[in-house]
Amino acid sequence: MFYEDKDSTTLNAGMKEELFARGKERNLLGSAWVVAVANLRKFDFFPARQIALSYVRDEEKKVGVPILVDMDGTLGAPPWGLPMKTSNILLLDAQGALVYRHSGKMKPEEQVAFFSALSQLVGVDLNTPAAPKAPEAAP
Repeated sequence: MFYEDKDSTTLNAGMKEELFARGKERNLLGSAWVVAVANLRKFDFFPARQIALSYVRDEEKKVGVPILVDMDGTLGAPPWGLPMKTSNILLLDAQGALVYRHSGKMKPEEQVAFFSALSQLVGVDLNTPAAPKAPEAAP
């Protein structure tokens, strides 16, 4: 699960791209669910609400992942208590138990820990970075 406010979506953009690349390279995109949640608490007023929702729908189309919306900061309250003004990354097992949690920009060693935990969940070693993309041939 990714839970981010609008100012934090780029904090872990590289990690999200690497996650997709590793999943695609290993044919695992159907092995786990990505749950993206946009923290729109500070936009829960007229007319900002509709503008923010429209922006989220446009982002959904770009990334190809449904984005849920948290208008009142529910995930910032107990039991989750996620920080509201940063990028939050969580891994849950099939029963919904928390396996991994990180808030803020991930350092390389934190990315290793994330991919190790995810490897355990999907049963495939994901610690090796995805192979670089080959340049596309000119037409």
